[in-house]
Amino acid sequence: MRRLRAALAIVVGSLGVLSLIPLRAADTLPARLADDAYWRLITDLSEVPPGSYPYSVFTGNEPGYQEMLPQLTRIVAPGGTYLGVGPEQNYTYIAALKPKMAILIDIRRDQMLLHLMYKALFEMSSDRADFVGKLFSKRRPAQLTADSPVQDIFRAYATAARDRTLLATYSDAIINNLKTTHHLGLSASDEQRIRVIFEIFASEGVVTFMSSQESPGYTRNMTQTDGRGKNWSYLASNENFGLVRDMFAKNLIVPIVGDFTGPKAVRAVGKYFRDHGAILNVFYVSNVEDYIQPSWNGYTANIASLPVDSSSMFIRWTISGGPPWIAPISDFVRQGNRR
Repeated sequence: MRRLRAALAIVVGSLGVLSLIPLRAADTLPARLADDAYWRLITDLSEVPPGSYPYSVFTGNEPGYQEMLPQLTRIVAPGGTYLGVGPEQNYTYIAALKPKMAILIDIRRDQMLLHLMYKALFEMSSDRADFVGKLFSKRRPAQLTADSPVQDIFRAYATAARDRTLLATYSDAIINNLKTTHHLGLSASDEQRIRVIFEIFASEGVVTFMSSQESPGYTRNMTQTDGRGKNWSYLASNENFGLVRDMFAKNLIVPIVGDFTGPKAVRAVGKYFRDHGAILNVFYVSNVEDYIQPSWNGYTANIASLPVDSSSMFIRWTISGGPPWIAPISDFVRQGNRR
């Protein structure tokens, strides 16, 4: 908590200069991407070949991941841009921040495929209860409605049996959505990995998730609060779910393969935003900085290349540091790239 309070003190101090930022013309970020432009953007921004990570991560695993959202949403206005790493925790941050465009970057190709799997599931689902059933290959309990509280949704699915017939049906539907409906250029290997990842969710269920590093389980991730009683998760409300589903439907959540220290992806994202008259408003880096110390200079150079202003924020986390905290990206660059 000391770290969080210190970070917030920095933020509050920097708020006094926000009025000095010159007004910009409206950005030219697209309101929607055509399917071919979407796949081209994924390909153009990604680094090849993908890198590796020593652990399997399919769900968020950061305690208190919502705690800084009340402060962050007061600093960052809706309609900006978002860059983030890792799995579904990004959707909660997107629902809270309401960006115009979000790019999700990870060194593992599996993470890009995971987000494309989610894209299909969002588009296939009529509401939150339907989505949870499809994600975990379970039949929808009869008592659930579109307006059921998220706690009731997960309580009902906790006792629902996995259905292998649904698993096969939904797995085929995901691939059909991505390859036939959207004509995304997935390879045979990509298709197989999506099917494997989807089956892991069915095998694990909604309560525990042993296949993902330090996962508290999907139920806990979706039903916890910010410590003040508000649940910001992307499944907490129809509004949150609908915002993420709408962005996926418009191809405005763009998953890419990229190395934080590599020569291409981070810089290419920055160039894309700059070319469209936009800045990077939020960069969720999780605890990636703990793993890239040997290539730190490449990382700091990449961060320095991003278009930011004094309101642009990191979301950081470290395994031993409590909940995620926020810090200005401009301070990181100005103060000699110190965390």
